[in-house]
Amino acid sequence: MTQEVKRNYLEIKSLQELNEVEKPLGNYSLNLLNPINFQLNKFFYKNIGQKHQWVDRLVWRESQWIDYVSNDKIKTYIFKHENDLAGFFELIFHDENKEVELAYFGLLEEFRNKKLGSYLLSRAIKKSFVNKTTRVWAHTCSLDHKNALNNYIARGMKIFKTEIIKI
Repeated sequence: MTQEVKRNYLEIKSLQELNEVEKPLGNYSLNLLNPINFQLNKFFYKNIGQKHQWVDRLVWRESQWIDYVSNDKIKTYIFKHENDLAGFFELIFHDENKEVELAYFGLLEEFRNKKLGSYLLSRAIKKSFVNKTTRVWAHTCSLDHKNALNNYIARGMKIFKTEIIKI
C-alpha cells in the first residue's frame, strides 16, 4: 500500500532572520559530540525516528555509521537534561556552497511537547551560521512530529520547495 507524504524544504539565509528561543528552565545542556560516537547517532536515529518512519539508515552496517560520523563535514550535538539524553541534531557543512544542512533533529519521546524543540531548533540554526554560512536548510514531512513544520517556520525558516512523494 502506498502513502502520499508531503515534504517541505525550508531555508534561512541569515542569523538576523532567526527567531531565537531562550534556554528552558532547568539543568539543560547542549554540546558537540566530541569524540564522535556512532552509537549515539544510531540510538537517536532509531529512537526518535521510529514514530516518523525514518528508515533509510536502519539497514546501515556499523562501518557505514562509523564512516558517516567520521566525516569532517558532519557535526552532531547532544541535548541533555541533567545526565539524561533528551535530543540531538546533525549538521552537514557544505563549505563549498557556504551552506549547512540540518540533516536530523529531534527529541526523545519523554521530552516532546514541552517547548524544548523550539529551543533546540534555535540552537541548531545558530550553530550553523559559522564560517561565512549564507544558508541553512532542512526538510520536514507530514510523517514528522505534528509541530515540526510550524517550529521551523516560527524560527524564521521559509519554505522554498514542496513535493508529494509516495512511499
